Amino acid sequence: MSKKGTLAILTGGGDVPGLNPAIRAVTIRALREGYRVLGIRRGWAGLVDVVPDAEADNSAHVQELTQDEVNRAGRTGGTFLHTSRTRPSRLPKAVVPPHLQDSYTDEINDVTPSVLENLEFLGIDFLIPIGGDDTLSYGQRLDREGVKVVAIPKTMDNDVPGTDYCIGFSTCVTRTIELTHELRTTAGSHERFLVIEVFGRYAGYTALLPTMAGAADRCVIPEYPFDIDHLTEVLSEDRRHHPSRYAVVLVSEGARIKGQDEMAFEGQETDQYGHKKLGGIGDRVASALKERSPKFNDGRRVNIVNQRLSYLVRCGAPDALDSIAPMAFGNLALDLVLEGKTGRLVSLRGGIYDSVPIDVVVGREKKIDVVKYYNAERLRPRYTSFLRQPVFIMTSDV
Repeated sequence: MSKKGTLAILTGGGDVPGLNPAIRAVTIRALREGYRVLGIRRGWAGLVDVVPDAEADNSAHVQELTQDEVNRAGRTGGTFLHTSRTRPSRLPKAVVPPHLQDSYTDEINDVTPSVLENLEFLGIDFLIPIGGDDTLSYGQRLDREGVKVVAIPKTMDNDVPGTDYCIGFSTCVTRTIELTHELRTTAGSHERFLVIEVFGRYAGYTALLPTMAGAADRCVIPEYPFDIDHLTEVLSEDRRHHPSRYAVVLVSEGARIKGQDEMAFEGQETDQYGHKKLGGIGDRVASALKERSPKFNDGRRVNIVNQRLSYLVRCGAPDALDSIAPMAFGNLALDLVLEGKTGRLVSLRGGIYDSVPIDVVVGREKKIDVVKYYNAERLRPRYTSFLRQPVFIMTSDV
């Protein structure tokens, strides 16, 4: 079969279940339509590190994809193409590859000219990046530079604008519910507060939706700084009314205690997108709850079960939705390629697969509408009616 052109796929940012099924869907459909398919390894890093020389060995950065290879990988979690948080528009001097060090000597460099050169060297006609808003923001940059880009949204936080759903979200919610219920046995046995830190840097979907599903009594989210005394009071109320005398709160990693300006970070080092590594708000909340609990429990201290779910919800195989939606997203991406429609982000809105301009990923933020979906007084989800709501209730509102 004569080749129509070359299509390349890459995955960037954190790994999630569902990436390999998406790669599989894109590859199989593209091969059947007559395209050659390349996998770019380690996200944008692969396109930075390619040496544009026919004699160079670029096998560590690019690989040709076959049906047999993606079929095997498509049953697994993570991404077999590997991933990174590389940002070619702000590449630190320390990670500029050796063959580019004479060309880029600043402490922070925009190596986009070299990325464009490498895309041309590899003969890439269409580029399909799969990632969150950071990864896709650079895809939008390449679209402005004239590269034919069709993007697929991926993030456990579910916070890419323009779509109700991102690959990885369903598995994250499923695991959060399951693990929270498992941890209840210990919290109930010891009559404690159960504090569980979950993903969610800027948006609280991964805390709010499991709470709505009954996994927790309360949740605190990045969109609403909460009063720690009020949280202690309502959890104490929940504990008193529970037959096993325990209560559960889900804490988004980006949540903030009222009066504390910053999120909780593991350190001060930032990645190339300017993000410090989050972690520790669960510890702060657990410590504060224990300290304040006598005030609301007749002078008696309530002990804590404190758990950060972290990579337990990121690793492993995808659930049913994160096997089906990536398949649909991959085929939708190929539909757009075949129609000559690029500069698009595939999407799922109101239960319908669609696409939106890729500019949406840099044009706005996707966060929970606190007035609409969060009861700030009770630190719980707010819902008045589910009539004509999409499956995950909280939408992109685009």
